Amino acid sequence: MRLTEFWRRMADTFGPHAPFLASDHVFAELGNRTVQQALADGEPVKDVWRGVCVGMELPPSKR
Repeated sequence: MRLTEFWRRMADTFGPHAPFLASDHVFAELGNRTVQQALADGEPVKDVWRGVCVGMELPPSKR
């Protein structure tokens, strides 16, 4: 998954809350990091998206 696709999915799923979720919400699934921290640390984008999906309990159709 490319980073542009990740941000498109974030926007489609969380709307105007996506930037705040990415910068403020700490996900246990991402090693107790925010999305921004996980991406900055070099985590694969696909793994970050999966962490968001699990952490936010998104239905399989969104994953």
